[in-house]
Amino acid sequence: MTLAQRKRQFVSNELTEAALQLLAVKGFDAVTVDEIVAAAGVSKRTFFRYFASKEDVVVQFLADMGTGIRDELAARPADEPPSEALRHAMAVPLEACTDHPDHTERALRVVRLILGTPALHARFLERRLRWSDDLAAELTRRLRLDATDLYPRLAAGVALTAFDVTLQRWSAGDGTDDPTALVERAFALLAPALDGHVRPV
Repeated sequence: MTLAQRKRQFVSNELTEAALQLLAVKGFDAVTVDEIVAAAGVSKRTFFRYFASKEDVVVQFLADMGTGIRDELAARPADEPPSEALRHAMAVPLEACTDHPDHTERALRVVRLILGTPALHARFLERRLRWSDDLAAELTRRLRLDATDLYPRLAAGVALTAFDVTLQRWSAGDGTDDPTALVERAFALLAPALDGHVRPV
């Protein structure tokens, strides 16, 4: 990236971090854009160059997570069974959430915020549809299937359901459950269905 692109990414990351922390602690409705820019140390004008609203901060966070999952799937070995490739792809953002105690606490707050705020949960479900499209396209490519084949879309939907259940189970507890272990358990149950008919080539 150029220097300008790196600077833009840095400012975006600072705004996202400040917004997510405030939103997770105080609740979506209680936080103002003024509070977010004060915490990030930027002007309101700068905020609106990056985001249209405080809701868009969370939406961008979700978009980045979906892109990361798709990229992880694309990077998996071509001869890996679909269940293994999908499990690894889903586990990466969960591992990033729990690689440090501070990260775990923050991630739990953000997940609870998204699942517990109707407007944000609706945006999450909207983004999740895009994740499903991206994963289905990647599975079609890696398995060399026809675009009309049902398997990629079904497999993407099943994998994301496992991801959703993991988030719900983890966020409903006090953080003692390991989300990576939960997703591994989920995919152990799903592996026969995911791997029973289609094999990587």
